[in-house]
Amino acid sequence: MDARAEWDVIGIGANSVDYVYCLPAYPQPGGPHAKMRITTHAVTCGGQVATALATCAALGLRAKYVGSTGKDDNGRRIRDELARRAVNADDATICDAPNQSAVILLDGASGERIVLWDRDDRLAAGLRRLPEETLTSARLLHVDDVDQDAAIRAAAIGRAAGIPVTSDIDRVTDRTEELVRTVSIAIFAEHVPKALTGEDDLERALRTLRELQTGQLCVTLGARGAMLLNGDQLFYEPAFQVDTVDTTGAGDVFRGAFIAAFLRGRAPAEILRFANAAAAVSCTRLGAMNGVPTRDEISAMMQRATVK
Repeated sequence: MDARAEWDVIGIGANSVDYVYCLPAYPQPGGPHAKMRITTHAVTCGGQVATALATCAALGLRAKYVGSTGKDDNGRRIRDELARRAVNADDATICDAPNQSAVILLDGASGERIVLWDRDDRLAAGLRRLPEETLTSARLLHVDDVDQDAAIRAAAIGRAAGIPVTSDIDRVTDRTEELVRTVSIAIFAEHVPKALTGEDDLERALRTLRELQTGQLCVTLGARGAMLLNGDQLFYEPAFQVDTVDTTGAGDVFRGAFIAAFLRGRAPAEILRFANAAAAVSCTRLGAMNGVPTRDEISAMMQRATVK
């Protein structure tokens, strides 16, 4: 990792403008929850890679976003928000399409949510020409699996240049295994390792996935924390206890904090604990980017909070 690189982290992947609706309970067809009054609502910015980069920037890293934004008001909104958060988006593509957006239904009692999203196919077309010279100017690349073709191409460029590549793998398709093989550090949502391997036990699932690559394999476990396989050594760190307001973006914040700790040379257990604390802070606020914590907030969480 070259400290003289122009950027600490460059991210390739999704951004989103989120319409968040906080409800007294989850909606259900029929019965008392078929019609409910919205408790609160907000329009916030998010998206897997964009939120992770906002976290990196908040933690002092030089962060750059390479992705597709829309030509509409929401596209301008996300570009303005990235700039406000010190994430460079000069090489983001502006497509003649609406920006990705999501409707998020938030259970006010638990903080858990349902995400209903929409992404125009023309946004993926905007990533067909990735700026290789730009990508190789980073100490680390971060990709998601929203546009797997772009993620795999970017990861291959990074690996060929000796740059570590982290990932946000949230679904299983016919190209997921290829993506896992191509990145350096695969960070999975909880349901993915089982879906890829058929193993119910997460440790066995991660050890089975070791056949695909030799780098670090991490899985986020929501309220139960996170697990990491580094070589043959397994690490587990429990989550921090907080009064949850909104879990939207917590996994993205985890990944941004993971990247920051990794680039600062922290040990695996320290990386997990730091990222867990960042995700916990994010759950105490409404919205994805709105939940991005400062380093002081993460430190306070690690010092004062108890784990589950």
